[in-house]
Amino acid sequence: MKVKYITTIAIATILGLVTTNVSYGNFKASRNSNSTTVSSKVAQSNPCAGKANPCAGKANPCAGKANPCAGKSSTPTVHPQFYTEKGVALDGQDVVAYFTQSKLVMGVSQFKHNWGGTTWIFANAANRDQFAKNPENYAPQYGGYCAQGTSEGHLVVTQPDAWKIVNGKLYLNYDKKVQAQWMGDIPGHIASGNKNWPAILNNKELFR
Repeated sequence: MKVKYITTIAIATILGLVTTNVSYGNFKASRNSNSTTVSSKVAQSNPCAGKANPCAGKANPCAGKANPCAGKSSTPTVHPQFYTEKGVALDGQDVVAYFTQSKLVMGVSQFKHNWGGTTWIFANAANRDQFAKNPENYAPQYGGYCAQGTSEGHLVVTQPDAWKIVNGKLYLNYDKKVQAQWMGDIPGHIASGNKNWPAILNNKELFR
């Protein structure tokens, strides 16, 4: 009896272990199966999974085309037609006096005339009125910018005492030293200046 009882217990114990291992094995299989299912659902939720890139192989619509903005400035530099200081043409000298008195005479604000986008001032009413009748006869060449600089393609300011009238036209220069250089070949420098003017008004830099 005792042997049979022990045998029965042993068999039951063995069966229990087998059942436990089988149950544990089923849990592992079930967990692995669930993991596969989850992975499959994740893959299915991506709407692009397995689909071709819709842009693949398509050319850039701008490829090979010139940039329409290249080389263009949003605010192009254009200097005034006439050299202006402190709101008046040139340095405020009376341009008529160069012709009538053959010397530098500074103007006064009392006698002024607006022409060419700027204000010209004169030493007296007579010079102002004379200028107003025919301003092109008295206004300096190259807008009052340096004649030597213009001949070299540069936009340069001038001094009122560096002046000369050639063939009835007034020319100004940066200073007397530069004026001497310009006078070394007046016809050649005038010819070069005429070619460069007024395009040099677009130069970015104004030399002072």
